[in-house]
Amino acid sequence: QFIDIRDVRELDREGVIPGAFHAPRGMLEFWVDPESPYHKPVFARPDTRYVLFCAAGWRSALATKTLQEMGLENVAHVEGGFDAWKKGGGPVAEKPQKPAKPA
Repeated sequence: QFIDIRDVRELDREGVIPGAFHAPRGMLEFWVDPESPYHKPVFARPDTRYVLFCAAGWRSALATKTLQEMGLENVAHVEGGFDAWKKGGGPVAEKPQKPAKPA
């Protein structure tokens, strides 16, 4: 499962990896921690390999280390980040737009 930890403005500007789950860096530990009121079920899949990425690989390297220290075992990151992904010819899509809220 690709985990995009970039800021939402980066997603708007640069695009996304299709199928990646967006978990902003500032919320990542809260979303991973099963005891947190902000926990997201995507991080509770025992047989899932999580591959984090940011723009250039710096934030995702640190985030990967932090999640490993928290006990998340199957976690790695994309060296070089989204920039390397694009340069390598990986698929990129526009950020999906949320549907407008009814008036």
